[in-house]
Amino acid sequence: MGFNLIGVVPSIASVLMFSMPGGGTHGIIWAWAVCGVFLTAIALAVAEISSAAPTAGGMYNSTFMFSPPRYRRQLSWIVGYANTVGNIASVASVDWACSMMIMAAARIGSGFEFQATMAQTFGVYCALILCQGTICSLNSIVVARLQIPFVMLNVLLWLALIIALPTATPHMNTAKFVFGTFTNVNMAWKNNVFAFLLTFLSPLWAIGRVTSTLHISEESKNLKTAVPYAVILSTISSVIIGWGLNIVLAFCMGKDLKGVLSSPIGQPMATILFNSFGQRGMLAIWSFIIIAQFTMGTNMLTTTSRQIFAFARDGGLNFSKHLSTIDTRTRTPVTAVWQPIIPSVLLGLLAFAGPGAINSVFSLAVVAQFVAYTITIVSCQSGGTLGVRERRGAVSLGIFSLAVSIVAVVFMVVMSAILMFPQSEHPSAGSMNYTVLILGGVLLLSALNFYFPKYGGVHWFEGTVLTADRLDATEKERHESEAHNSTE
Repeated sequence: MGFNLIGVVPSIASVLMFSMPGGGTHGIIWAWAVCGVFLTAIALAVAEISSAAPTAGGMYNSTFMFSPPRYRRQLSWIVGYANTVGNIASVASVDWACSMMIMAAARIGSGFEFQATMAQTFGVYCALILCQGTICSLNSIVVARLQIPFVMLNVLLWLALIIALPTATPHMNTAKFVFGTFTNVNMAWKNNVFAFLLTFLSPLWAIGRVTSTLHISEESKNLKTAVPYAVILSTISSVIIGWGLNIVLAFCMGKDLKGVLSSPIGQPMATILFNSFGQRGMLAIWSFIIIAQFTMGTNMLTTTSRQIFAFARDGGLNFSKHLSTIDTRTRTPVTAVWQPIIPSVLLGLLAFAGPGAINSVFSLAVVAQFVAYTITIVSCQSGGTLGVRERRGAVSLGIFSLAVSIVAVVFMVVMSAILMFPQSEHPSAGSMNYTVLILGGVLLLSALNFYFPKYGGVHWFEGTVLTADRLDATEKERHESEAHNSTE
């Protein structure tokens, strides 16, 4: 599921609008390459931690398990809420991008006569989320069986574009233009360095959901090895194949970058495909990209529901008793599936403030997760005898553990600050980045909820609760691992 959650082709299609303005081909190619190195470091640090304690709770569970006892309840509480916000924002951003793709297809299919209103786009967005909620409420076996077709779809889409796009493009860009020309396309930020750094949002959003597979770990076999390796392999493979696709796009997009960004189609990648394939060819391949985007949203909602279920199971959310129930027919946490749908719809209302405002959900998805990752990695590395370096799992970085973690944390702190800035140097209410307001507000309310007199979490939240079933499962896996090692 990790590879499908990232969904390289639809992900690049979703965020190409952030790659191009602050560097042109540099923002598409080199931003992806630079971020790929640091995202690999983050994936390695996260995989090492998850290997030692893989549960559906993900980062908040690891924070509680490995951080200093004096602070572990407070830290795991904050991580749980940051992780929840990041996952919900991921669902919202994936589905908003999907709704924009559908509207781009409708505009092209109508011969540019149809012009979607914001209300129509919002309606499609809500319909997508409701459809995904219905699918995710089914037995998890159904979702699991869909993963192989989803993988095949993503791979075939990538191969089709890598082969067909250069063939269909009449005039390719030169290597010098693609690899050596920096273009601050719209001059939204006059400082070229800062403009380039803002393009990092694209690869960080596309590949940055490295912990999503953790939230379905309790539905996996050999979770102490399968889950961390899934985190590492999905990240590295997506970095490589995504970079290859970005290079092809840079060669085939033409030199009129401003024209691509301001096209009436309203979607840069759709514009590139339309210019190369024409109407029919573009709509044919675009329809499969929309399907891949929809499946990515379905998988994201699945992992979000499992994280919410795990956090509620340990008493970390309001109405935890209801959110942590399992439907007896489908054996899935149906209530936890539908809970994130309401805030996702509310985030979609940002679209009515302006096109720049709704783009906040993309940066919110990255920054919120980075807050969770940073706190978890720092607390796990500083946990002393309880820390991850003393309680290693099947995947260990050994002497490189601390160094990799430092690189990952420094990068996330710096990029979290940068991604809170708007895409324009002189923003209006409609182009403002509301990430700091939304995330800051949620974390502030969660802190008040924790320390509230008499009723706050400080009086009753005990962190990760190991029930008898979970203890039995953990113990069984430990014995199986020991038996396997004794035979070698």
